[in-house]
Amino acid sequence: MTDEAHRPDGDLSRQSTAIDNVTTETPGDAAAVPLIAPRDGTPAPTEDAAGLARAVSALSGARGPVAIDAERASGYRYSSRAYLVQLRRGDSGTVLLDPLPFGDLSGLAAAIADEEWVLHAASQDLPCLSEIGLRPTRLFDTELAARLAGYERVGLAALTESLLGYSLEKHHSAADWSTRPLPESWLTYAALDVELLVDLRNLLADELARQGKTEWAAEEFASLVTHGGAPPRVRPDPWRRTSGIHRVRGARALSRVRAMWYARDTVASRRDTAPGRVLADAALIAAAEMDPRDERALLLLPGFGGRSIRRLATTWLSALDEARTLPNDQLPVPVANDGPPPAHRWAERDPAAAARLARARGAVNAIAAEHNLPPENLITPDTVRRVVWEPPAEPTIEAVGAALRSLGARPWQVSLVAGSIADALSIPEPTARADDDAAGTTRTGAQGVATGRSELVVVGPRGRPAGLCSRLASRPGQENQDDAGEFGRSGHLVVALE
Repeated sequence: MTDEAHRPDGDLSRQSTAIDNVTTETPGDAAAVPLIAPRDGTPAPTEDAAGLARAVSALSGARGPVAIDAERASGYRYSSRAYLVQLRRGDSGTVLLDPLPFGDLSGLAAAIADEEWVLHAASQDLPCLSEIGLRPTRLFDTELAARLAGYERVGLAALTESLLGYSLEKHHSAADWSTRPLPESWLTYAALDVELLVDLRNLLADELARQGKTEWAAEEFASLVTHGGAPPRVRPDPWRRTSGIHRVRGARALSRVRAMWYARDTVASRRDTAPGRVLADAALIAAAEMDPRDERALLLLPGFGGRSIRRLATTWLSALDEARTLPNDQLPVPVANDGPPPAHRWAERDPAAAARLARARGAVNAIAAEHNLPPENLITPDTVRRVVWEPPAEPTIEAVGAALRSLGARPWQVSLVAGSIADALSIPEPTARADDDAAGTTRTGAQGVATGRSELVVVGPRGRPAGLCSRLASRPGQENQDDAGEFGRSGHLVVALE
């Protein structure tokens, strides 16, 4: 849908830094009002027990949802902990909480636990909030709500400008929030992030209701409450995600990547520094490829010129020595994939599955367009791939629905897509026929693959699907002189490419 912009009522000056009332009047072509300071001024951070008690009292005595946000130091620190928590409820004013001095935030948690929390991109903040004991029982995610409502630009600044008529500065979003003391301009930025969050929530809730999507959103928010605070899943062999590892050839070289990765991770964890600030991935890959055997050769590699990196030369050389002397039976081996292969490999590994995936994707995209929301919010691409790669033996709506639910799909999603995915899976599997005359396919001498009565599958060498066109045939057996091919006895139109 097209964003409907809104701006505040009254005689608010374009240079004003205060906010009195927010309405949903359309601003037309008027420029957004720069929002440069909170209406109550920028509060000082809460850093001691007395300040925490005042904050808890203020939040407990206010009414309505609690706007909440958290700032981390991603890209600077090893951990993903919260370094600042912003809270605002009703007329209580904004609280900027420094969580570092506090070992127990149970009083704050009790004050807001039973209220609706309003967050933007909740999945990003819930893990670090949960880590300090702050867990919601109800929430409203303004970013997710905007996605479900069909807005194209769903960032906080974009929504605040298009719906409320105010522009927010976002130039501190990637700052090192572990800095102490925090600069005044950063504190102002942080306070403004929750200044209008409840107003934004109310507008989006109205829009979801207008579109009949309130229950969809409720199911999504409930899922976030249940699962959103869980720590990130620990991946097996995390070193395999090193950027540039695809260039490394051979098990011995991969063992050098592994040894360097764990050496870097140990240093990063000890220093509480982001691993990329200890040693860049590009430098790690260069060392794994070149296998330097002394400090001089190591320091000549790209990425090893910094003073702090040079001081760790012994660490890096020891890791390379370890990999060099590793017995062959301890070298890295290919890992079994716990899911389907990347989609771009399906045509080669299983052309029939590739055709199923194309049909299922097409169905999901059509349903998403019909309901004005992104396909990935209708159903995750990974869920579709897993169901299509290993479909139920009998792909009924019930069986497909059960498979979707087992992968975490919510009831509203299952009700919308299960039938169409079941249809995509129910079309007979492709049949390959090498003999043109027997198959009744093209006269080019190439192999044809047929997938359904009303579909065209364009196949390349070795039967790999090169394209899919739907509903080209009005009925089985009918010739279509406009297409480069003809129907055989199966009623399928097949085009083969040399």
